[in-house]
Amino acid sequence: MEPVGFHEGGIPRTFCAGGEPLARILTGPSPIVALALHAGHAVRSELAPYLAISEDDRLREEDPWTARMAPDGITRIEVLRSRFEIDLNRPQFRAVYQGPEDAWGLDVYNGELPDQMDRVSRDVYDAFYAEAYTVLTQVIRDFGHFVVLDLHSYNHRRDGVGAPAAPLSENPEVNLGTGRLNRLRWAPVIEEFSAVVNGAGFDCRENVKFRGGHFARWVAETFPETGAALAIEFKKTYMDEWSGMVDEAAIARIRDTLGAAVPALTSALDRLA
Repeated sequence: MEPVGFHEGGIPRTFCAGGEPLARILTGPSPIVALALHAGHAVRSELAPYLAISEDDRLREEDPWTARMAPDGITRIEVLRSRFEIDLNRPQFRAVYQGPEDAWGLDVYNGELPDQMDRVSRDVYDAFYAEAYTVLTQVIRDFGHFVVLDLHSYNHRRDGVGAPAAPLSENPEVNLGTGRLNRLRWAPVIEEFSAVVNGAGFDCRENVKFRGGHFARWVAETFPETGAALAIEFKKTYMDEWSGMVDEAAIARIRDTLGAAVPALTSALDRLA
């Protein structure tokens, strides 16, 4: 079952890079932005022949269905390209996987990747960040500030289909990565989000497994006073990470909870202004 994009509401525009669609962007009247950075599964047609990794292995390490978690009524960015083409949550020099050590022990390519393929992927990376800058700058013009819900997911059954899941003590249902933020400035945003998510019955804890990736760092460095990115990792209890089957009710629950967080986050931003 191939993951699909946004839930509903409006017609997104398609942003292309490297000659093919890279992201779908839907603008909404809110200072809150949802980003599904690793939701994509597509790879450039010219790059596909060089891939050795299977479709199933690729999907297992991507973040399927995270675009569906984005609530309606806010700006939403869904990346369509796989992290195995270009990983937009790593620094540019690490964004093209060079070998198994970059990719959970998986062989990504069936040989050495030609320099031209590498260069195009890195150009795609630069194009994405330029477009993200444009989108977020417009949100600042409209509202004065923003919060990005940087939506990800993580595996907790890596030992196999029949093996026990990873221990709950080290694997919260929602890992809130705030390690890239200026905590003094953005504490009200962090606290409001945590209160809403925990109040909805999720086990949401900060920085247990992940502190936030490159995108969150880029936001903190580029918009230190006007923008914050909450790196939100949902444990893959909303789907079976081995079969790929999704629990639609679990996705709806996440989307509703994030929707409830939007006014709380907007209020927190207003108090910071």
